[in-house]
Amino acid sequence: MIEVRNLVKRYGDNVAVDHLNFTVQEGRITGFLGPNGAGKSTTMNMITGYLAPNEGTVVIDGHDIMEEPEEAKRCIGYLPEIPPLYPEMTVREYLDFVSELKSIPKAHRAEEVDRVLEEARIADMERRLIRNLSKGYCQRVGLAQAILGNPKILILDEPTVGLDPKQIIEIRELMKNLGKKHTVLLSSHILTEVSAVCDYVMILSHGKMAASDTPENLSRLTQGSNILDLTVKGAMGTIVSAVGMLQEIQDVQYQMSEEKDCVDVKIKTNPEADIREAVFYKMSELKCPILKMQYSSLSLEDVFLELTQDEMEEEIPREELVSEENDSIPEKWEEEKGEEDHESDI
Repeated sequence: MIEVRNLVKRYGDNVAVDHLNFTVQEGRITGFLGPNGAGKSTTMNMITGYLAPNEGTVVIDGHDIMEEPEEAKRCIGYLPEIPPLYPEMTVREYLDFVSELKSIPKAHRAEEVDRVLEEARIADMERRLIRNLSKGYCQRVGLAQAILGNPKILILDEPTVGLDPKQIIEIRELMKNLGKKHTVLLSSHILTEVSAVCDYVMILSHGKMAASDTPENLSRLTQGSNILDLTVKGAMGTIVSAVGMLQEIQDVQYQMSEEKDCVDVKIKTNPEADIREAVFYKMSELKCPILKMQYSSLSLEDVFLELTQDEMEEEIPREELVSEENDSIPEKWEEEKGEEDHESDI
């Protein structure tokens, strides 16, 4: 549905996107992750046609965004991080205006606006001025304008930023529902959100693709092994002997448990191996009850930090930008600080 081939974007000597290649498959909700400066927003702006690449191509449903911009953009509904709303309009007036911009036939505009009001769950707000809406409802209005005209592809840039927990849950549920009808490309810094909503994840680092797979496969790929934590009731010697008969074990550690007459066992296996059933049956034979059995695996956040560690370390905290020669704050900050102090005096 979206094909990005050898995409490059430079700002002077800085390469924001470096020969990027990926495909977003139809019917998926794809998460787009990366630390600040990784090239996410620049890539999304090139996909939507807002920015022109220095090299490479973007193909939207068979249409090159540079050679056939109108045909390609008709396939896209876009919600930027700050929704392009007009606060002096009512919700319906704004959606009527957007439907005209999208060249929806006049005879079908009212029906189409009614549809997106219901789909975004803001029908009861259609007569309200946008300036009087909460942040959550403004995001819903932004989503409604993105799905006007029923585009095949939705590109959502940080759709839950600034929302309270209740609003975040509601917007996530709305995105899941949209994923049933549209191909969705979602940019987010909230890793739990990507894990909860997305079918597929792409992680950018230094403008390049660091990894791309399902959230579950990314965890297994980075971890390199499975860890099985057990608490088993029985004699240490019996349990050690039983575990020693199991196959595909890389390493095992034993220690007496805080539970009475129990042993804690930590088993490391190959990433492809799942020995839970074998452990269960072996301990059952020996009449050693398993009181706890738990896999420990990397979360998507752990994967993200591991894959982008070098880039994160390159981000210099403000306090480290103090001049080494005179240990003073740069002049620009001193000026800003002086202005703030002056204003506080007033």
